[in-house]
Amino acid sequence: MHPDVVVMGAGIIGAACAQALKARGLDVLVIDRHGPASGTSAAGEGNVLVSDKEPGPELELAKASRELWPELAEDAEWEEKGGLVVATTPDASVPLKAFAAGQRAAGIDACELTAEEALSHEPHLNPEITAAVHYLQDAQLNPVKATRTLLRGIRITRAEVSTTDGRSVTTTQGVISCGAVVNATGPWARNFGVNVLPRRGVVLVTTPIPGTIRHKVYDADYVGAVASGDADLQTSGVVESTQAGTVLIGSSRQRKGFDDTIESKVLKALARRAIALFPMLVNVPVMRAYGGFRPYAPDHLPIIGADPRTPGLWHATGHEGAGVGLAPATGRLLAELLTGGTPFLDPHPFRVDRPEVMV
Repeated sequence: MHPDVVVMGAGIIGAACAQALKARGLDVLVIDRHGPASGTSAAGEGNVLVSDKEPGPELELAKASRELWPELAEDAEWEEKGGLVVATTPDASVPLKAFAAGQRAAGIDACELTAEEALSHEPHLNPEITAAVHYLQDAQLNPVKATRTLLRGIRITRAEVSTTDGRSVTTTQGVISCGAVVNATGPWARNFGVNVLPRRGVVLVTTPIPGTIRHKVYDADYVGAVASGDADLQTSGVVESTQAGTVLIGSSRQRKGFDDTIESKVLKALARRAIALFPMLVNVPVMRAYGGFRPYAPDHLPIIGADPRTPGLWHATGHEGAGVGLAPATGRLLAELLTGGTPFLDPHPFRVDRPEVMV
């Protein structure tokens, strides 16, 4: 039997699209060359954030996903830990507070804190911070477990796709005919007609120190690094713990193709940034480092919708480092559009025929 939809890519975005399509009664087949969560989704921290997005279409997508995730994240280490964004210099305090004010106007729970109040939330935080904002809606999960949860009951085939015409896919296992194809291949989406580039990120993992760090904590300059289009290395301080007690340290961004070399200069920069936030980390050993490629769209918005050039071909990609946080709403929006339903939010900003993303 030919599936109604073939989803190319078994990462968190492909899994969310497959789950939403299956929930609407469609027969879905997911194809991935390595299996579930084997690429970008396995190389992230599992963040579900509203704190790093300015008011606009991406924030609306993030808010919708934040509402959907608790029910979908069964057995995925869901943790409503909240986020703490801090200014480490006096000059950073004003833009941090202005950014939070704009988010509050858009319905985000962003509470300004004094340095003393921030230290009550995170006792090991550097006492020299100048301002902080507490985001109660920020959360975290295990992205590999979440991906596998979303894919329960859905057929998965390990194969590599070479081409698609929207009504079939040509793979290393042969040609598969279908009613529609969803390109959810993340950083590799350019192979199927959209301008998505790989953006490298690296994470450090420390030995366990359970209970020491309670929130996702990051420097206020993280938002600027996310929004930047610079190809050169950018780092900002991002620190959070897992349920196992290990501490994840980021974040770095660098466009250098699919070169997966882990550079010592990146590791050193991340360590310095983390110690600036939590000086006590200077004595905590690092167990390992890992990296991955994020799907970067030049205009910093996901690509969700039908390809006007190829009937039957749909795209769900370009989320860069926010794929985990945006996955459920992306899947829902894609499924509503593909099945002819009424979209729950305006799909126009995410359309495929934007000049920045057409190739």
